[in-house]
Amino acid sequence: MSALKGHPKGLYLIFATSTAERFSYYGMRAIFILFLTQALLFDKEAAASIYGSYTGLVYLTPLIGGYIADKYWGIRRSVFWGAVMMAVGQFLMFMSASTLNNTELAHWLMYGGLGFLILGNGCFKPTVSSLVGQLYEPGDKRLDAAYTIFYMGVNVGSFAAPLICGYLGDTGDPHDFKWGFLAAGIMTLFTVVLFETQKNKYLFSPSGEAIGIIPDAKREKKEDEADHISHPKMDARTKIRNLIIITVLAAVLLAFFGYIFTGDWISVGIFTACIVFPVLILLDGSLTKIERSRIFVIYIVAFFVIFFWAAYEQAGASLTLFASEQTNRDILGWEMPASWFQSFNPLFVVVLAYIMPGVWSFLNKRKMEPSSPTKQAIGLLLLSLGYLFICFGVKDAVPGVKVSMIWLTGLYFIHTMGEIALSPIGLSMVNKLSPLRFASLMMGIWYLSTATANKFAGMLSGLYPEDGKVKTILGFQIATMYDFFMVFVVMSGVASLILFLLSKKLQKMMHGVE
Repeated sequence: MSALKGHPKGLYLIFATSTAERFSYYGMRAIFILFLTQALLFDKEAAASIYGSYTGLVYLTPLIGGYIADKYWGIRRSVFWGAVMMAVGQFLMFMSASTLNNTELAHWLMYGGLGFLILGNGCFKPTVSSLVGQLYEPGDKRLDAAYTIFYMGVNVGSFAAPLICGYLGDTGDPHDFKWGFLAAGIMTLFTVVLFETQKNKYLFSPSGEAIGIIPDAKREKKEDEADHISHPKMDARTKIRNLIIITVLAAVLLAFFGYIFTGDWISVGIFTACIVFPVLILLDGSLTKIERSRIFVIYIVAFFVIFFWAAYEQAGASLTLFASEQTNRDILGWEMPASWFQSFNPLFVVVLAYIMPGVWSFLNKRKMEPSSPTKQAIGLLLLSLGYLFICFGVKDAVPGVKVSMIWLTGLYFIHTMGEIALSPIGLSMVNKLSPLRFASLMMGIWYLSTATANKFAGMLSGLYPEDGKVKTILGFQIATMYDFFMVFVVMSGVASLILFLLSKKLQKMMHGVE
């Protein structure tokens, strides 16, 4: 594979480990909304809410996991325990799907499984992502390409998972969902074994030092002492002031979001955290002016990324329901499982991720490569165009008549081009702009925007048209699939335009980081 030439061997291990872990996540996700509606018999709106809460918390806990890794555990220990907890979660999901005759027990096992998956993912996700950056020297031009290759590994697992877990679990018999969850659990155990047996062979920095053992905060302190670098420190008065600011801010936000999302404490917690924790980091007295400016860039871009993932993550909820209920899946007399559509995107990612490092390198040599914020604005634009494409397919659709698979396939292909322009470049940007002592924590902050987006995505999925129900958003009535998809066309299109306009300013705030 030519795209992998010239990269450290440790990238192969991270590639393979992420492939196995993403198989676990996307295998479960491929059948989760169907399991909720067909086996546990939740209505669509309730199922969408549970789905959004789960995926939102999956991306919220990396903030906690990143902090623990940076300060106490180190990356290797966090990856190990994260994978172990995720394995426990998958086997609890298997047990839930095995006890459908006892509804209450099945529900409790399902919630327990989700809890372990959420906590495990929190330890695993930010750490394995930041590990990639430590394989390279600061300023290495290969880093964007490395994160794109890493992203390709992620999507190899994402491609295989819906096919295998969907084939085993999405059979039309609710009792078969357990086999899909079991397959995901077995692959998670494989992740543990692979990483533990190979980490000491391949995970080294360019200087030959083993990486991921010493927590990043301690490692940076040691390096700074050797280079006689000192960071500003907070006095007791400043610490008390910061504590008061954060306490008051959290109380106000909890009250505000509690009023908006009455009774939905998961939404309250996620939306509060997405503001409080970024502010908390900015108040850290050790930050220099340039470090604070670069962190602001991460925050601003992360805000716009919320709109990308809120629309993109319809794949696991509303788009799966659309595939199941309103898409003609007949292929020569065989009906393709609706969950298999979730393999289209990762398949396209694998192909495009193989090509895109070469594209960025080609543009870079000619000094034409867009900045990271511009690449992400392009990603948002492509997302909008993907929904515009499917709008043409459903606009004149006759009620009761299913539409061609071409429309969903085209949407996923266009969305994949947007994802490749946005997501791996975002991971690389966070790694390059973050102070080393906050490496995993800032990756957690980045995923915090995705947590917010996933919960928002669950809310938007609740707008999915249903007979006998009138649904509206900001005064816009949603009666048809065309109305529903146009919400995402407008939302991501406007976000793209604003980010394009801000990209030059953001580039200056990066202070030389490209």
